[in-house]
Amino acid sequence: MFLPTTKAELSRLGWDGLDVIFVTGDTYIDSPYTGVAILGKLLVDHGFRVGVIAQPDITSDADIKRLGEPRLFWGVTSGSVDSMVANYTASKKWRKSDDYTPGGKNNRRPDRAVIAYTNLVKRHFKPTRPILIGGIEASLRRIAHYDFWSNKVRRSILFDAKADILAYGMAESTVVSIAKALDEGRDVTGINGVCYIAKEVPEGFIELPSFEEAAKDKKKFSDCFSLFYDNNDPVTARGLAQRHNDRFLVQNPPPPYPTTKEMDKVYGLEYERDVHPFYRKQGRVKAMDTIRFSIPTHRGCYGECNFCAIAVHEGRTVRWRSRDSIINEAHTIAGHPKFKGTIADVGGPTANMYGFECKKKLKQGACKDKRCLFPSTCKSLKPDHSGQLKLLRQISGIPGVKKVFIGSGIRYDLLLADTVHGMPFLKTVVNNHVSGQMKVAPEHTRTQVLELMGKPDTRTLIKFKQQFDRLSKKAGKKQFLTYYLIAAHPGCTLDDMKRLKQFCHETLKITPEQVQIFTPTPSTYSTLMYHTGIDPFSGKKLFVERNPSAKEKQKQTITGSRKKR
Repeated sequence: MFLPTTKAELSRLGWDGLDVIFVTGDTYIDSPYTGVAILGKLLVDHGFRVGVIAQPDITSDADIKRLGEPRLFWGVTSGSVDSMVANYTASKKWRKSDDYTPGGKNNRRPDRAVIAYTNLVKRHFKPTRPILIGGIEASLRRIAHYDFWSNKVRRSILFDAKADILAYGMAESTVVSIAKALDEGRDVTGINGVCYIAKEVPEGFIELPSFEEAAKDKKKFSDCFSLFYDNNDPVTARGLAQRHNDRFLVQNPPPPYPTTKEMDKVYGLEYERDVHPFYRKQGRVKAMDTIRFSIPTHRGCYGECNFCAIAVHEGRTVRWRSRDSIINEAHTIAGHPKFKGTIADVGGPTANMYGFECKKKLKQGACKDKRCLFPSTCKSLKPDHSGQLKLLRQISGIPGVKKVFIGSGIRYDLLLADTVHGMPFLKTVVNNHVSGQMKVAPEHTRTQVLELMGKPDTRTLIKFKQQFDRLSKKAGKKQFLTYYLIAAHPGCTLDDMKRLKQFCHETLKITPEQVQIFTPTPSTYSTLMYHTGIDPFSGKKLFVERNPSAKEKQKQTITGSRKKR
């Protein structure tokens, strides 16, 4: 079933009210790829009554009052994307389209949506039940953070939104624990995975440099971020506290990562794989083209690219579903009335991280002095693609399934590090699971820029391309690699982009199209570099391109100037 979004649906369900109401910046898509659907279905499974208000009009009470007031709490999120990233390009120009809005026009998601929706609730319900904020926007802005769009260090979003509590990360167990605690009249401030505001620092918690210090002193800001980053692993993390004027932002340690059994439970809940009818009639939702018939197999990433926030939001430890759970979902998809035979993606943040992890990391937590894949693949990781190979073969054999594609990016250095199953995996993918193009993300080719990004050098890229081309030719298929590249990353000069262009033409034999200008987003090391102008790992000063036209010039060095219309 869909979670209700109208009073008529409540009546049909026989519900006289709701325990929880989620307010989201995306339209309501009932899919295992959307946080509101996952959390809502999970809460319903635990006996709570849950409703959704998607993309409410913030200028009136018409939408926000549609379902009344919840008994336990409001859950507010910007949706699947930070609202500022969703609304603006790296050049701070307004985006005209939104894949998560009916009709595709970007006219429904307000700037700083978490703050806007929290204010909307407070304006029309005085007083009201606790307001819980979460999702990627709240999660990555939970401590004092650099905000690119205002070019300043902002307070924790919990203070700016004036919400009651914040659930960070993926938050399934956290949200269920909060609902149970409120239902039983218990305090929620002891729950792992939450942030709250307090008058003093809890015993044993690490005190970060204050918001005022971080906003004023870039060295303090850097120290603050490093402490924050190092305390995100459930195995090793301690609680954190940060003074904001006369109060403290308190972050409890994260909850344990979900087990395979727990992930199977989450993804085994029934999802409609569609936009709710109330919103579907408002227009086509482009995101459905990708996610309707895709299967999430795992979450988290041990790549730790410096420009990516997955390590902070999902974690540096990869967790995965059982093969039976994934196969069951594939059978469900095959029986869907709209299914035409093609599964668009089987993967996660990076496609080929399914089914293996560093045993040392699982017991002792992520290493603080080294990374799993940079500067090269750690010997303790022992990559093994055999599980994903078996999985792809089983899904391909399900009646009604004609094609199974891998739409997520492939981490080529990881594949090459698997000397036993890496090449058989690549051969299988090339022969059966590429829809014309395979995505890879070298991001750059200049050594000093790659080091700042936390990406591998070009040797593995060249070797992978050779193997991909060889296998494609042998299979008699005209297939290509799609390369994702970044311009104007901290440390990247115009000359670096010219050298990148030369490498693409001479070595890769391409003119790249997938080039984006670096966008500083909260809670990444690359954003720290952008703000401070310092490499946090070496302490050396960096060149940082801040001029919008110069950033655009870096990009156009690769793509060429746009043709006049």
